[in-house]
Amino acid sequence: MNKEKLLEEWLCEERAAHIHGWDFSHIEGKLDEERDLPWNYRKVIKRYLLPHMKLLDIDTAGGEFLLSLNHPCCNLSATEAYPPNVELCREKLLPLGVDFREANAFEYLPFKNETFDIVINRHGSFNTSEIHRVLKTNGIFITEQVGAENDRELIELLLNDTPPPPFPNQYLNTVRSSFEKIGFKVLESDEAFRPIKFWSVGAFVWFAHIIEWEFPDFAVADCLQNLYRAQEILEKKGVIEGKIHRFLLVVQNH
Repeated sequence: MNKEKLLEEWLCEERAAHIHGWDFSHIEGKLDEERDLPWNYRKVIKRYLLPHMKLLDIDTAGGEFLLSLNHPCCNLSATEAYPPNVELCREKLLPLGVDFREANAFEYLPFKNETFDIVINRHGSFNTSEIHRVLKTNGIFITEQVGAENDRELIELLLNDTPPPPFPNQYLNTVRSSFEKIGFKVLESDEAFRPIKFWSVGAFVWFAHIIEWEFPDFAVADCLQNLYRAQEILEKKGVIEGKIHRFLLVVQNH
């Protein structure tokens, strides 16, 4: 282990840690996750989505996934709150005719009542009452969420003090109950724990800076001994492995 060379690499990854939209291509081939979930988010949406339907994507990042659905742009709306992604969406989505609006979806959705046939949300925040308000009668809400126990082993490995889960109520049963209480019918639900694997400590450094709500105040200089320990694990086992927590929920408005 050449500690001097490793430190230089990790500091370089720390400086490079920024994201455009939701693009993890910087560490492609060095990270593996979500390859064996028991559902396919895209296929779930396609089961319900028809060309005439009005669709809203909450926390759309850069609109990458939304556009990949190949749904008529005149029937698409999207929200995003993260400032760099807001600018990206304005540049990319508005010229296509997508109704994009900056919004904190946890507080308010800037659309009229009963506007949408389908609302989708992948790994973003939402407000159940607002979902209920903007969906038409019999409208569908489809979400894949990151659960409360996500990456906990990795957080314990990297940080000197393990913080509490940033979203402690993120369990399928809890979220499902919140929709059932206001009159939604559950159509589909599933929950899964699957491996997340790193083949580079540098990629782990970049990832921890990007997912800053899980790794608060992480800095290479402060966590150097933990990073050396991670490098030892990598050299011994060939991989650094943790666990992701995901759940899927499909509900219908009544």
